[in-house]
Amino acid sequence: MARYTQARCRLCRREGAKLFLKGERCGTEKCAFTKRTNPPGMHTRPAPKASYYSMQLREKQKVKRLYGMLEKQFRRFFRVAGKSKGVTGRKLIELLERRLDNTVFRCMFAYSRQEARQMVAHGLIFVNGKRMDIPSSWINEGDEIQFKGTEKLIALKKEAIKDLAKTRSVPSWLSVDNDKLTAKVVRTPIKEDLILNVNEQLIIELYSK
Repeated sequence: MARYTQARCRLCRREGAKLFLKGERCGTEKCAFTKRTNPPGMHTRPAPKASYYSMQLREKQKVKRLYGMLEKQFRRFFRVAGKSKGVTGRKLIELLERRLDNTVFRCMFAYSRQEARQMVAHGLIFVNGKRMDIPSSWINEGDEIQFKGTEKLIALKKEAIKDLAKTRSVPSWLSVDNDKLTAKVVRTPIKEDLILNVNEQLIIELYSK
């Protein structure tokens, strides 16, 4: 499957928001976005006033990059949201939050969504007792998620969770047991659970043209 392999810090700078794409580094003084908030590239002239289309595009790119997705997969999520009952924009956010790799990240089992994606692909994540190796699969209310590995790997993961707890917290739609490295989906995630401010209506307008 295709994936983004270039510098990730420049994506945060381009979208003007910290997307936590580099995991542990994003919470330190080494974070590129903390050092330089201006967009990447040469800036010899003042940036022109953004058009409405530019605002729509930037919002779509921000959300797409936040979840580590490329255009084809993101558009597929939008089509599924459009066919679902309810408001399309809110349904899109719900589907993105329900991705297994995002859920593992939100449980604080991983520093970044990229690390969470690798954990799932390597078979370290179990859902309802069954090994899952598809990062984009959706979790449902009531599902139980567990991290499994060697004793050494489990010990390292528990230490990492303690470190993450200093800068992040588990959302209310998840119930996590850090000692057993398990989590339960208490309810379906909603837009208000997001940390990053997202205007999903701009994305709907962009794809509706």
